[in-house]
Parts: sequence; C-alpha cells; structure tokens
Amino acid sequence: KVKYYIAVASGKGGVGKSTVAVNLAVAIAKKRKNVGLMDADIWGPSLPIMLGVTDRPHATDENKIIPLEKHGLKLMSIGFLISDDETVIWRGPMVHGAIKQFIEDVEWGDTEYLVVDLPPGTGDAQLSIVQTAPLSGGLIVTTPQDVALVDVKRGVNMFRKLNVPIVGVVENMSYLDVPGAEPMDIFGRGGGRRMAEKFEVPFLGEIPLDPRIRKGGDSGVPIVESDPDTAAGKAFDALADIVLEAVENPGK
Repeated sequence: KVKYYIAVASGKGGVGKSTVAVNLAVAIAKKRKNVGLMDADIWGPSLPIMLGVTDRPHATDENKIIPLEKHGLKLMSIGFLISDDETVIWRGPMVHGAIKQFIEDVEWGDTEYLVVDLPPGTGDAQLSIVQTAPLSGGLIVTTPQDVALVDVKRGVNMFRKLNVPIVGVVENMSYLDVPGAEPMDIFGRGGGRRMAEKFEVPFLGEIPLDPRIRKGGDSGVPIVESDPDTAAGKAFDALADIVLEAVENPGK
C-alpha cells in the first residue's frame, strides 16, 4: 500500500512540470526509497518518452496491472496503453475512471512514495486524484516571469480548496546554465520566490534551464541520472530532501 502520495502541479502547461516530476521521483528513488511515478496527465502523457519506456504493462491473474519499471521507479501512464499517434479525447467520467484505475488497480506493491504528475491547470483530473488518493502534499511548478503569478495562484487555491497540504512552489527555468558560460537570467529572476511569499507557502528552490535536461528528456535518461553533479542535478536532489521532510513530518 502506498504510504505517501505527492502531487506535482502547474497552473498552465509549458513550465516543465513533467520534467520536475520525473527528476524528483528518480532523485527520491536514489535515496534508497521505493518510489512509483504515475502520469495523471491523461491528455498529454510524456512519461514514456521522458523515461525511454516503450513496453506495454501486463496484468496479474487477479486483473491487477503490473507497472513497468525503469530508473528504480514503478511506472504507470496512459501513454503505455495507447499508440503514439492516438489522441485521448475523453470527458470527465472517463478521466476519473482511468485515474481511479491507476491508483486502485495497479500493483504498486511496496511503493512508499507515489509521485503523481498532474495535468496542467485545475479540473476533472485533479479532483479525481484527490477523491481517490489521500494526497500527502502538493508541489506547484512555475517559471520566473511575473506573468506566471496568476497560474501559481490557481494552483495554491486548488490545493487549499481540496485540503491538500502545500509543500511549496518550485521555480523551474530560473536561469540558463551552460557549461563554460556565466549563468544567464533569460526569464527574469526571483518570480517564484516572490509568488511563494505572496501566497504564504514555502519556496522550494530554483532549477536552472540546462540543455542536458532537454537532452535527457528526449533520450529517456533524466539529468539526475545522467549528470547528477550539475547545478540542475543538485537542485533536484535538494528538492527531493525537502519534499521527503515535508511529507514525512508535516507541520514542522
């Protein structure tokens, strides 16, 4: 039985939410924890590509789905069940059914921590997760621009309305980190910290924009595996420590 459910959310798409979810899950697994990663982004599943998984899951005799495994994680995604060129056009009840099945009918086994990659925004899928699993904490991924403020507000309000403990805000693409060059603020700096302060939630740190993150996402090897000593690799490792502390010792 899963002990801790950790949701990774964003108010809009394009902020690198799935990248954060994948690297966070792998970083936790590297700390000798039993970790699962569930892709609840029904309309835009990206786990198969980001983790280099092309297999299809099998079922047990009891009709439980056996999750696939890679990088020390147990994995489940709608992307494992449909072909690459298929488009998922589902209404709320079907989305709810799929998410419920991923939580209840997947053989998660001895998984202690299940990281859930939510779809961007606030809607049916997010409600389904909360109704089906007792979320231990939610992270909100944002970028440094002030225009992202309203998106963070959506995420914070969603978790608060659903009584999900907010672990905090993590700022992705904080600055450009290229080997041999000075860090460069492409999208401004410090927006995530300001947003966290404004909404009175913890600020969880900055993750740089690093070409190796994109390369790893395309090749199926997350940067915490391929380049753990980079600024990004270390940032994800530090994020994992903060998240573990927050969900294991709530209220501290």
